[in-house]
Amino acid sequence: MAVVSPAGTAGSVAWLDALRRRCGHDVREFVEERVREHFGGRAADTPAPEVLPEFVSGGKFLRPVFAYVGWRCGGPESAVALRAAASLELLHCFALAQDDVMDGSARRRGRPSMHVVFSRWHREKGLSGSADRFGESAAVLAADLYLVWSEQLLRGCGLDAAVLARGWPVYDRLRSELAVGQLGDLLNDARALPSWTDVLDVIRRKSGNYTVRRPLEFGAALAGCEDHVVAALGDYGGLLGEAFQFRDDLLGVFGDPAVTGKPAGDDLRERKATSVVALTAELADHRQRGELAELLALDVVDEEAVVRWHDLITATGARDQLEKFIDDRVRRALEAIDLAGLPHRPADALGVLARQCTERVR
Repeated sequence: MAVVSPAGTAGSVAWLDALRRRCGHDVREFVEERVREHFGGRAADTPAPEVLPEFVSGGKFLRPVFAYVGWRCGGPESAVALRAAASLELLHCFALAQDDVMDGSARRRGRPSMHVVFSRWHREKGLSGSADRFGESAAVLAADLYLVWSEQLLRGCGLDAAVLARGWPVYDRLRSELAVGQLGDLLNDARALPSWTDVLDVIRRKSGNYTVRRPLEFGAALAGCEDHVVAALGDYGGLLGEAFQFRDDLLGVFGDPAVTGKPAGDDLRERKATSVVALTAELADHRQRGELAELLALDVVDEEAVVRWHDLITATGARDQLEKFIDDRVRRALEAIDLAGLPHRPADALGVLARQCTERVR
């Protein structure tokens, strides 16, 4: 099944939306098939057969879309290439499920996190042992399944082995960078006030490369794109990936829960050393550093503390500075694409994606 590719910016928006819908359909169908194949006995009585397919729904499918746009920089419209790109969504589900366990996040995409669902089921069944421990363990195992299924979907997508061979090195690098970046994120506790340089390094590894750059390079590698095209996509991806994370960090502090699916100030409650916190520390004057120290020393970040954080972040200029960083990186990313001479469809789509990834509400 070929993917429809209408012309123009409005057409690119529709084209990207169609890609997301197709990816969503392919990924959910694949997970449902794996659940029917593997789940029986006692495991079938857990929430897993319902949770595993449900968890893959409702995402933005950014990584598969970027991968497919990378493919279109040198390859034709292709349903099998889109399935290869869709495998990255299962890798993302692996990362999300584990990330929620590590962060202790109660909600994901407006719904209870996976480990919360498993813990609740354990309590309702009156099983022995720690319900929280069970929930976390079950979520980690579910994440492991997504990791295995991601590679399985890629191997069986329908692309020739020689084509897939071009993409494996990027796919492996993406997965390794994700894990190393996550470890760095664990080390960057807000109370330790990591430097802006350290936080930016984690952003580049865990988000910038993982979300935009490597997926683009993965798709371009599969398509056999020329070196100058891969280099331009890498420049665009690195810059836009940083801008994407800056926006995500701002939403984690100031975002509307109805839009983000998480409580306002959730990153502050979890004491994440995000770009917002790091830049606030960098820009704070003597008096503001005193206020910052008090907030970092709090045992519990309640609603009043969140308001104090908002006031401090705004007063230091960190919020405005991050907005400037976002605008600057988007501008430079688009310049990299303009200079590369890409085909119209992927070039126009990358412009649309740059706006969609960094809009103030998403």
